[in-house]
Amino acid sequence: MNIAIGSDHAGYEMKKTVKSWLEEHGHAVNDMGPYSDESVDYPDYARKVAEAVARGEYEQGILLCGSGVGVSISANKIRGIRAALAFNPEIAALARQHNNANVLCFPARFTDVETVRASLDNWFAASFEGGRHARRVEKIEP
Repeated sequence: MNIAIGSDHAGYEMKKTVKSWLEEHGHAVNDMGPYSDESVDYPDYARKVAEAVARGEYEQGILLCGSGVGVSISANKIRGIRAALAFNPEIAALARQHNNANVLCFPARFTDVETVRASLDNWFAASFEGGRHARRVEKIEP
C-alpha cells in the first residue's frame, strides 16, 4: 500500500518507528515531515498528508501528534478526508468499517508502539461495510 505519514514534534519518534515497521511489512511510505523533534505546528503536517491523500497520491495517511486530536481536526478540514483518532485496534477497525477512514491519527503521548501496530493491522485488514454506513458517510461530505 502507498502511505503518507506525518507528525508534529511530539509524534516524531513514534513516527520513525511506525514508518520502519510499515516498510518492513511491504508498504511504500512517504514521510512528509517533520524530520527532527524540534517544535513545529501540527496543522502544517496534517495538511500535507491530508491533501496528498485527497489528491489520490496515496491510498492512506497516518498522522501522529501528542493527543492525536490536533492532527485529526486539521486533516478533517480537507475535502474528501475522513480522519479518525484511533487509540486501540478495535477503534481502528471500526474507523474503516463504519466511517471509511482514509487517514488514521494516533495520540503519541497516550499510546505505545505495539498498540499503534495492532491498530494499523486491524485498519488495513478491515473493509468499508457500506450499506447504512455509506449513507452516513455521504452525509458528512461537504
